[in-house]
Amino acid sequence: MKPNIFNIATKELNQDAFITWLLQWGNKKNHNANSELQKCGAEFAKRLIQKQYKYFNEKITLINADRQWENIDIWAEVNNEYLIIIEDKINSKQHSDQLKVYKNIAKKWCNNNKFKLVCIYLKTGNESRKSLKDVEKKGYAIFTRKEFIGLLNLHKVENDIFIDFKDRLLFLEELNNQWENKLIKNWEGNDWQGFFQYLEEEMNIVDWGFVNNPSGGFWNAVLNWDYYDIYPLYLQTEQYKLCFKISTDPEELDLPKGVTRSKIRNEICQYILDSAEKHGFKEIERQYPFGNGKYMTVAFVNSKYWLGDLNKTIDKKLTVNNLRKYLEFLRKIIK
Repeated sequence: MKPNIFNIATKELNQDAFITWLLQWGNKKNHNANSELQKCGAEFAKRLIQKQYKYFNEKITLINADRQWENIDIWAEVNNEYLIIIEDKINSKQHSDQLKVYKNIAKKWCNNNKFKLVCIYLKTGNESRKSLKDVEKKGYAIFTRKEFIGLLNLHKVENDIFIDFKDRLLFLEELNNQWENKLIKNWEGNDWQGFFQYLEEEMNIVDWGFVNNPSGGFWNAVLNWDYYDIYPLYLQTEQYKLCFKISTDPEELDLPKGVTRSKIRNEICQYILDSAEKHGFKEIERQYPFGNGKYMTVAFVNSKYWLGDLNKTIDKKLTVNNLRKYLEFLRKIIK
């Protein structure tokens, strides 16, 4: 690949700069300098507004945009009528109450200045549906990497900054789709993310993400959230391992008097193993050693039984059928 500034400057602040730059180009006065870039900037602002004002179709003539107002990543005043605030994310997620705080600040400003507010969560990395739905509940519309690529591809802009940014997004999209043609044993973070997005489409899984721990962390997907008595009992992929897990998180339940984590862990483990033998699932094994945390693995299935031969590429449909089989077994024995 030719040198690309956005492959070197990969931080969100650099992406903030490009987004602000593109919006500033949307001003009508820039048309003579680079007509195609001006059209793209104006179309970008239009699409952002349409995320929350579906029937917006005004001609955009004026955009005033900049970064870091009251810690808001990017803001843009459009046609002296709309205020767009953008929370820009690559691989990170929302944290604390930042989205609520930014929206309240912008809403107050709009009320004082008689503007209409548009709140955008712009994501060029990957994030689970559950996480994005939480964002939408806070009043933000999602603008994705695929939508950004679609916009940039519509405009034949002759500008190195523009081309480098578009090429960077195309590169990220390509990385996200390589898992289907790679040997499973060579999967990395982007491959697991692409795979989990496929599972979201096929199985409507609960959530997925990265678990950081002292061992370096792992990618995981939670397939279900069912209950054995009062205890959440669920299947979770931990990269190559499919785990039967229970939760004793005090935020989710109160342990009954006389019941310890280890006691309920041992009881559920034995019940799963006995049920597995009864139903012919000899490949379901006891977890060893046991943990004693809030979320504990009690049994697991080796990768070859659900994911396939690690020296081959994935059979997507077979893998989904395998996961459904274990999920059906679990739900059957705890019904």
